[in-house]
Amino acid sequence: MQQSQRCEYNHALEYAVREANRLNLQLLVVFGLTDRYPEANLRHYTFLLEGLQETQKTLARRGIKLVVQLGNPPQIALSHCREQAALLVCDRGYLRHQKAWRREVAAKADVPVVQIESDVILPIEEVSEKAEFTARTIRTKILKHLERYLSSLDMEKIDRPSLDYPIDGVNLDDIEKVLVSLPVDRQVSPVSRFFRGGTSRAKKLFHHFLQHRLSRYEDHHNQPQTDDTSTMSPYLHFGQISPIYLALQIKKATGVPESAKAAYLEELIVRRELAVNFVFYNPAYDSFAGIPDWARNTLTTHKKDKRPYIYTKQQLESGRTHDPYWNAAMNEMKVTGFMHNYMRMYWGKKVLEWSASPEEAYDTLVSINNKYLVDGRDPNSYTGVGWIFGLHDRPWKERPIFGKVRTMVAAGLERKCDINAYLKKVEKRMAV
Repeated sequence: MQQSQRCEYNHALEYAVREANRLNLQLLVVFGLTDRYPEANLRHYTFLLEGLQETQKTLARRGIKLVVQLGNPPQIALSHCREQAALLVCDRGYLRHQKAWRREVAAKADVPVVQIESDVILPIEEVSEKAEFTARTIRTKILKHLERYLSSLDMEKIDRPSLDYPIDGVNLDDIEKVLVSLPVDRQVSPVSRFFRGGTSRAKKLFHHFLQHRLSRYEDHHNQPQTDDTSTMSPYLHFGQISPIYLALQIKKATGVPESAKAAYLEELIVRRELAVNFVFYNPAYDSFAGIPDWARNTLTTHKKDKRPYIYTKQQLESGRTHDPYWNAAMNEMKVTGFMHNYMRMYWGKKVLEWSASPEEAYDTLVSINNKYLVDGRDPNSYTGVGWIFGLHDRPWKERPIFGKVRTMVAAGLERKCDINAYLKKVEKRMAV
């Protein structure tokens, strides 16, 4: 268990349970905890361990032992293959290092290795065998197969409990003690008061969203002054909640306009799985080289255009630009570990406008995004940054600096939302 960090709606786990029962063997669940996870800091590790603590307890109630061990994840997995294992089942990840870990395990394991997909709704290769250009091109392919995969998943009883399996790992009863022992980046503080990790916390937040906010989602999902979003992205990123579970809950919600359900499912399924498609098929998903040719060419053409302002990465991180709307977005990210999606778009477009070059802007966006957002370092994050530079978009009217890449301006925020109410919302959260 490395990516799908949950006890329920976990296809890799349920496959392993069935195989353990078939072979009349115990099932051991192992998580490799590395203190060198790419770009992770104290904020990310805290959320991760909060979720693993709960998952360990819920698995124990099923009679299944979860052991968390310090070390390189593929080496941890391989070490257990040599201890009388009959089969190794792994979940699936889509980023470069996640794929490399699983290739290493498959190449070196002494036992059969089965990879089970459980953090998207539809298997990535079945939807498409190439990088898709836009949401429009992938939507039809997704809808063609959606009903086949959008179904509930029952939890099967384990025949031979493994709680007495003689192996120890990290004690998750005291997360603070574990965190103190890890030599991780401590510059960014945890945000448990806003987002606490764990499946039960995700479900509580989501059911509140279903009852009180979903009916307004279609009208408000681009209104940053409201809180009418589900805030599920951190939990999806860490695999603490299943997208299938969320989709099924949306579909069966009552007293909600069908258009509101459709708007949410578009983001959860089409847009999210388009993001996975992007990082899976584009090896340069985290660099300026990974954006479409037309966008890279037009930005390069306008690279020498005069910028009205130029800020360094350090100046941007301090949240003290001339733009109060941008500053509020930066502060929301730093304080809460989250940013409303509409403000993420504006925030990114302005970094492109205020950087000395588009390449510098790209690197700055990825770095800050991954540092402060709980859901950073995710396919959605890299796709979101790419969109700032023209990914999954079309050419627009040519303008200075941006060329044919879409722009966003402060006047647009003032026209389309109550941006002053957003400023007050962020001020209140900074005071918590």
